[in-house]
Amino acid sequence: MSLIQWVDFPSLGDERGSLVALEADKTVPFGVKRVYYIFATQQNVARGFHAHYNLKQVAICVTGKCRMVLDDGRTREEVWLDSPTKGLLIGDLVWREMHDFSEDCVLLVLASEHYDEGDYIRDYDKFTKVAQ
Repeated sequence: MSLIQWVDFPSLGDERGSLVALEADKTVPFGVKRVYYIFATQQNVARGFHAHYNLKQVAICVTGKCRMVLDDGRTREEVWLDSPTKGLLIGDLVWREMHDFSEDCVLLVLASEHYDEGDYIRDYDKFTKVAQ
């Protein structure tokens, strides 16, 4: 099974422009407890490098693009996020890295849980042991 799971968001725009509505448990496949976005990332800077024990996320590149790497301890896959109408669903115990941010990239992340430092796995070796 592929780690790359897309969530498609319908564009509701008209002649005035485009609009995407994000609704918990509807267009987003879980209840949303936290929203954050990453922007103004410096050139050649990578982000992420962690996994979560119990957290689901949808990552959406609302403008620009970045390359996302997902790893479940057995399989490593990568994909470009470059559309405001497609979200990347990231499940529990998936290592994530973000690379190659375009200058105008804004990466929006919807999370199923509130921030909890204890839920993070920040060491890759520890992650691979937990994921097995």
